[in-house]
Amino acid sequence: MFSAFKRLGADSLLYAFMNVGTKLIAFLMLPIYTSYLSKAQYGAVYLIDQWTSMLTFLVIFGTDSALSFYYYDTDDKEKRLLYVRNVMYFRLFVVAILFLAVVLAGPWIAGALFQEPRYVDLLYISIATLLLDTIFVMATTVLRFEFQTKKVVIWTLVKMLLVAVLSYAALRWFAATPEGLLIGRLVSSALVFLLMLHLTVKYMVWRVRFDVLKELLAYAAPLVPTSLAFWVIANVSTFFIQRFASLEEVGVFGVALRLATVITLITSGVQMAWRPYSMSMKDRPESRALFAKVYMALLLIGAFGLLLIATASPWLVETFFKPEYRDAASYIPFLSAVTFLNFYYLIVSTGLFLTKETGYISRVFTLAALLHLALNAVLVPLWLSWGAVAASLITYIVAVAFIFRKSQQVYPVPVSWKKMALVLVGTLLALIVIVYVQQASLADGWVLAGWGLFAATLFASRVDRDLRRPVRTIEDENAQNT
Repeated sequence: MFSAFKRLGADSLLYAFMNVGTKLIAFLMLPIYTSYLSKAQYGAVYLIDQWTSMLTFLVIFGTDSALSFYYYDTDDKEKRLLYVRNVMYFRLFVVAILFLAVVLAGPWIAGALFQEPRYVDLLYISIATLLLDTIFVMATTVLRFEFQTKKVVIWTLVKMLLVAVLSYAALRWFAATPEGLLIGRLVSSALVFLLMLHLTVKYMVWRVRFDVLKELLAYAAPLVPTSLAFWVIANVSTFFIQRFASLEEVGVFGVALRLATVITLITSGVQMAWRPYSMSMKDRPESRALFAKVYMALLLIGAFGLLLIATASPWLVETFFKPEYRDAASYIPFLSAVTFLNFYYLIVSTGLFLTKETGYISRVFTLAALLHLALNAVLVPLWLSWGAVAASLITYIVAVAFIFRKSQQVYPVPVSWKKMALVLVGTLLALIVIVYVQQASLADGWVLAGWGLFAATLFASRVDRDLRRPVRTIEDENAQNT
């Protein structure tokens, strides 16, 4: 038992290191890429990333979860290998279909996606890269299933470093264009493919069995709608901005969104640790009181972090990016709030996980995706990127509210939703004040007005009392009330 927990802890730390490392590399390379690319050019790169994300979703099609189930459903190594090969060839088949579609309708797709058919070469490069990355993902997935965590971390970081170095080299010495950046990525994927060939060659042996494939897809298909919902919420705003604005606006929004995800450098570690911690605490009498403190403490820490991000965003953008990206600073605080809420719902949904009511989360986010589409359709034509920001923020606030409400119904935690709502509203109002002061070019001291509003909210809510209150069990609370 102890060895199992030790492995879980060690693997979690390694994966947390990998996640932080990859995000940090991407963050550090962003100012370098944008120093070579104009807003429109970076907008094209960001749009092709969203396009690739959509294709990746189609390629995987829920088979990651299906493979993880059937891989551990048998101890027969040959049968495990059979499952892996069938998933591999299903994904390669989907890539081949997508490649054929790009060959036949590339200019039309480029015209619809970029409103400029000349970017069709980006589609070809992205499909070639997707092919190589599909094989890489399969190899690292099997390594993860075999608990070879160090190899997964090393290969992932090596790939990310190669992408960074070769993309920079391509921009500097080959072509300072979106094509140059994507060619750098393609070459890095090809190098990693060659380096990992000794691991992947056994998965590419033709052993397709349609009964096995049918079994895998029967498990995977029901998972697709939820994955699609998350993809819509994460990516669809970009396409609306492109449709109603321009590639330049997409480029600025893309930079803001990339910088907003920096908050995940902190939240990803908490996210990985929270699920096993909460599960291990579920049968302890003081668990609900502890969860209440965690809910409120993380909300306060997140709110404080968002205000720090809002205060520092103009300096960050002006210091590391060209002047044409300056408008990104205004979007960063609110997109960071969206990123935080995407993390926070996993915390306040603990009751749903403990009572096995996780299907409710899928239903909420499916409806949230529809709401997100509707909000983008209404708000982006009116306010462009600000409309996309508002759509994302409203969608996540609604989703988190419904998930928290249901979680409290099935597993009540003694935390005040009114105080939580007050802190959230106060934080958003403080962000609005800070961003307004910065946009209106008022004296820097006026930023303190936002911080003062946040402090007043904390004083009014008196959440400090909740955090200082001794942890009591339910029996203690009932005894006190009687």
